[in-house]
Amino acid sequence: MANSDSGDSVVDRVVRLISAFPEGRALQLSELAGRAGLPLTTTHRLVRQLAGHNFLETGPDGMVQPGLRLWELANRASPALALRQAALPFMEDIQQVLHQNVNLAVLDGEDVLFVERLSRRGSVNNRAQVAGRMPVHVSSAGIALMAYQDRLLQAQYLEHFGAPDDGTTVDAVRALLSETARQGFAQLEGVVDPDTWGIAVPVLDRRQHAVASLGVVVPPREMRVQALVPALQTAARGIARALADAGRPGSWTSGGSISRTDT
Repeated sequence: MANSDSGDSVVDRVVRLISAFPEGRALQLSELAGRAGLPLTTTHRLVRQLAGHNFLETGPDGMVQPGLRLWELANRASPALALRQAALPFMEDIQQVLHQNVNLAVLDGEDVLFVERLSRRGSVNNRAQVAGRMPVHVSSAGIALMAYQDRLLQAQYLEHFGAPDDGTTVDAVRALLSETARQGFAQLEGVVDPDTWGIAVPVLDRRQHAVASLGVVVPPREMRVQALVPALQTAARGIARALADAGRPGSWTSGGSISRTDT
């Protein structure tokens, strides 16, 4: 049957099922059904079918997790693959100098999506995880990205900006975006973690719009703007050139328009 009683298509239900998995954790079938908002019988049927194609894996203990085939196809066809390939040599150079976390992110609606992260033993705590998301306003990567979008997209973002639990106001975000565009980098101190300082710069296309951001997370005692910013900006320009040379100056970005669905 193509549609459920609620009107959801099979594709809708599969997307909800796959999207229900938290980062790095398998789920019991009943928990998966609850998180996906699907009946248990429907979840059982879809899991069995998806596991038959190795998109999901089921263990003897009844736990369900994303399968290797899903990871394979996502990485093979990922629009961020060209970005990661272009950025990794520059990210490695930055990490060798700083010995701290280096991250690469793109804009996806009202979120920043992290597509790569390098860290090493002894690095400060970094909440950014590969394939993880954060609201734009809590991450230096997000602010660097949004500050260098076109005015229409920025206006849409600010118009939809709600009242987050952290008490951030739309006027504060507007001021932060303006400051970032003026100085060429974003910095946030202790927003996600009180013992960290994030700084990020945009990776710009030919229109001077951000297609990605390159950032570092360091302890406050190592926050040296005059040293960090030029190194990051040089690396960001190198990433942009590598993308242009590969004929992929920005076709992989996921910013697009911002929309809000009320629940």
